[in-house]
Amino acid sequence: MTREENEARLAKLKLIVSRLPEKPGSYQYYDAEGTIIYVGKAKNLKARVSSYFHTEVDRYKTKVLVSKIHDISYTVVNTEEDALLLENSLIKKYNPRYNVLLKDGKTYPSICVTNELLPRIFKTRTINKKWGSYYGPYSHISSMYAVLDLINKLYHPRTCRQPITKEGIEQSKYQLCLEYHIKNCKGPCTARQSIENYRKNIDQAREILKGNTRNLLKMLREEMTTLAEELKFEEAEEVKKKYLLIDSFVSSSEVVSHTINNVDVFTITNDERIAFVNYLHVSNGAINQSFTFEYKKKLDETDEELLQLAIVEMRERFASQAKEIIVPIEMEGILENVTFTVPQRGDKRKLLELSQMNGKQYKIDRLKQAEKLNPEQKQTRLMKELQEKLRLAKLPYQIECFDNSNISGTDAVAGCVVFKGMKPSKKDYKRYNIKTVEGPDDYASMKEVVRRRYTRMIEEGEPLPDLIITDGGRGQMEVVREVIQDELNIDIPIAGLAKDNRHRTNELLYGFPPVTIGLKTDSELFHVLTRIQDEVHRFAITFHREKRSKHQLHSELDDIKGIGPKTKEALLKQFKSVKRIKEADSQSIIEVVGTAKGQIIYDHFHR
Repeated sequence: MTREENEARLAKLKLIVSRLPEKPGSYQYYDAEGTIIYVGKAKNLKARVSSYFHTEVDRYKTKVLVSKIHDISYTVVNTEEDALLLENSLIKKYNPRYNVLLKDGKTYPSICVTNELLPRIFKTRTINKKWGSYYGPYSHISSMYAVLDLINKLYHPRTCRQPITKEGIEQSKYQLCLEYHIKNCKGPCTARQSIENYRKNIDQAREILKGNTRNLLKMLREEMTTLAEELKFEEAEEVKKKYLLIDSFVSSSEVVSHTINNVDVFTITNDERIAFVNYLHVSNGAINQSFTFEYKKKLDETDEELLQLAIVEMRERFASQAKEIIVPIEMEGILENVTFTVPQRGDKRKLLELSQMNGKQYKIDRLKQAEKLNPEQKQTRLMKELQEKLRLAKLPYQIECFDNSNISGTDAVAGCVVFKGMKPSKKDYKRYNIKTVEGPDDYASMKEVVRRRYTRMIEEGEPLPDLIITDGGRGQMEVVREVIQDELNIDIPIAGLAKDNRHRTNELLYGFPPVTIGLKTDSELFHVLTRIQDEVHRFAITFHREKRSKHQLHSELDDIKGIGPKTKEALLKQFKSVKRIKEADSQSIIEVVGTAKGQIIYDHFHR
């Protein structure tokens, strides 16, 4: 590989890394032939993968691995534990060259509930569905033991391995063992505990293993409170540890479920021109394939039509023989001997949501890539989104925002910031000293500033803004409207950013009377609007502080005609304060600044 080719390879990889999400997941590295050479996990995909490409990486093995990478793919999940389990599954399937930790085939342990008359509950690393039901696997071994310990204390399942039958119990074939005498078992083999009661306890234990722990957590919390009230703090601490472990780790995993085997999952995410179809394949309870593909729309194809096309093509490409396909919409009759499922709850629903999350993330990444290559595309998209939200007649290219700043009406000022193409145009910012308003009257100050700005713009023939945003709610919008429409008779759309009782911006207002515009507070457009608001607040308050500082530095010496900054500095350096200068005799002052200036200063204070 030439130097130019290697630089192009690294540039391509760094571009992929730059648009990775900051979410948990598993990442895969491919060589020049498209073979997976490494599988890793990450709590933060972007941070972890980018660490491989830092110039200061000094580990030889890491450098060798990076030199072989030609492409990167990833799968996002919701938790770090699921990322660990997904990594484990993919390493077993692909056996990548640079992954050595799992070549022994080691797997994470699960909990088995057997299919016997009196079921047993124990940990195992071997999965055989003929024996019973399996829950897990558990990436945190301590959490698994906490669950087993809790089940043993609550329900006392038997630990003996002897086969027990109903007839044997009736004929008294079995004898009590040590576990009964130390109260770890209630003796169901000798009918001291009924079969019905025992199996009811096992059913409750299954609910815990499925993650349905709300009632259990409530009981533990009450027990913990009772022990604390009785001053049994050590016992309460033990219960608290169980509570925290169960609360953190008992929930079922999204990426591994022993109840699902040989299933395909397909979801679709759309935009105007492209459909993104995500494909997951689940084998032996674990995801071992995850890909997202793009389909360019040529006509107004429906989601069902695009999914049908993708399902046939992807199953053929990956040679899938799965007899069940999980999809987000009802589909029938496109494949023989295959069942289509639209799950509403449970593990299959979680897999469907995981596939949808990966499809949406892929779409976001593609958009980021396009906008990084062409930054104006992002600005245009945000302007179009704002235009649609407010139903404006034209694209809001130039946006202006106003804010006032004063302390009890003193040193009152205002600022106007201008954004063009969703970017600050600082050369167009304007500062205003409030001239006609006395006292802290924000509404009157806003009227004065808006009137002065747009009267001048009209007189000088400058282009008017496409949108005005007020840093306030309905009141600020109304006073701006009175000036713009009633006084100046011009048509400029006016919006407002309102704050909640914690002084945090929480809604966008538009229209007269103003109505709230549906806009998510975590959306990109909302962040841009609040950035405009923060910028005008910063600009106005900075101007106010500068003016206030100048006012505070003013002294009586500034009012003496013929006394400049150097003379003032010399006097204050000698006498330390204006009061001492007033009290000084003429000769002392003349010795510092000379006869002429000294006499002027003395006469000013003593006439």
